[in-house]
Amino acid sequence: MRPVVTADEMRALDRATIDEIGLPGAVLMETAGRAVADAVVEALAGRTGPVAPVAVVCGPGNNGGDGYVVARVLRERGVAAVAYLATPRSAVRGDAALHLGALEHSGGEVHDVSDAEGIAEHAAAITGAAVVVDALLGVGLARPLEGLFAQLVDLMNASPGIRVAVDIPSGVDADTGRAWGGCVDAHITVTMAALKIGLVSAPGFARAGDVRVAEIGIPARLMEASDLGAGLVEEADMRALVPRPGPLDHKGRRGHTVIVGGSPGKRGAARLAAHAALRAGAGLVTLAGAPAPGGELVAPDPIMTEVVEGAAALTALLAGKAALAIGPGLVRGDAGAALVAAVLAAGVPAVIDADGLNQLAGHLERVAGAAGPVVLTPHPGEAARLLGVTAAEIEADRLAAARTLAARSRAVVVLKGARTIVCDGTLGDELCAINPTGGPALATGGTGDVLAGTVAALLGQGLAAADAARLGVWVHGAAGDRAARRWGGRGATASDVADEIAPVLADLARAP
Repeated sequence: MRPVVTADEMRALDRATIDEIGLPGAVLMETAGRAVADAVVEALAGRTGPVAPVAVVCGPGNNGGDGYVVARVLRERGVAAVAYLATPRSAVRGDAALHLGALEHSGGEVHDVSDAEGIAEHAAAITGAAVVVDALLGVGLARPLEGLFAQLVDLMNASPGIRVAVDIPSGVDADTGRAWGGCVDAHITVTMAALKIGLVSAPGFARAGDVRVAEIGIPARLMEASDLGAGLVEEADMRALVPRPGPLDHKGRRGHTVIVGGSPGKRGAARLAAHAALRAGAGLVTLAGAPAPGGELVAPDPIMTEVVEGAAALTALLAGKAALAIGPGLVRGDAGAALVAAVLAAGVPAVIDADGLNQLAGHLERVAGAAGPVVLTPHPGEAARLLGVTAAEIEADRLAAARTLAARSRAVVVLKGARTIVCDGTLGDELCAINPTGGPALATGGTGDVLAGTVAALLGQGLAAADAARLGVWVHGAAGDRAARRWGGRGATASDVADEIAPVLADLARAP
């Protein structure tokens, strides 16, 4: 996984580089600004005819200091660049003041937009720039934008030019991805030394555009020694986990996975989960649930069925099985609660989803006492019920919510949504893996059932719970991306996503 840092972790890395390595902060700032200037030059490449000046909007702190370097370096390269100072000149301190002075002494143009008159005077120049560089606030923001800063963000967003953010778009919380009211919608973000949580988690990633990490001099050994709590999943991580077919394979070796759910009126959810489990490599799949009026369950031919009425029958069915998923279309009330309790006592690796999760609301300690590995797969509404909060509170800090669920349940938690989070609570460190795959094609009914079946099948093929969850989430998202390329972001169905699970796994298995 690629390391992903909080604002405090990044500050600690900067400070260690300055204090232990001896690399001055002004040098780090120079390197950072030059990396942003490179991105601006690249963005302007190929343009012919007169090019409007580049507007660099600079705030009061080190983010503004990076901006002064950007303006100076661009001028050195023959690009007309103008800095707009969003704070009184006397308020600029430290390394930022050094670089502001260097810009001014080299003939750079600096205009004051620290009051309403200044903004009114220069608004047209900012909105009319070919490139607008957002060097306003950076990673330090922890409250909604207001006043002049909010006006400047609106001005930058009003520009039809290319918007380049320095480190993180102003208005996005670096630690959560939360957008504090108005925030810059960047086309490109050049972030320093490491990805920030706000750039790769929702909703911040949608405001960051093309994110590029600039090496500014932070030694690799400092990054490796840091005890970071989050990472961005990469394809290479998944290639190492995917089960490979072997010449001696048979259905028993690939695991017998049970899908528990599909009560009358909600059969489709469990069938989707079962279909996905087969596509994900399960050797045998049994759909177990309450009987139809005729006394049988109906499923496509490759899926076996078993009528289960009560916890005792489910316990008997699970004996010797490799894995299970419970919840898609599960019967509600006391009957459903009894089935979930039987699963937790069975010791079989389990995925708990949908109505299986709702049976656990307020009772996460039951998961912590489970006899076998458990993966919980809530969407924000289900996570809110589990924790007794609102869905808005879950979405305000998704990593914190996933960590809380994982810590209380001592399970692996998959918090679904844009940039799904997998948090491993089994080891006590609640490491969060942020998944980059998946998009609008997954915003349709039944795709969560597909994910539950996929993860269950991977558990049944011998993967540890955290590995099965990470691989399942990545593959599920990639399958959604493939379905979108064929059917469009709004035309793909959950069945289409399930059918793409096998090709994604096959591609991973073939990759070196």
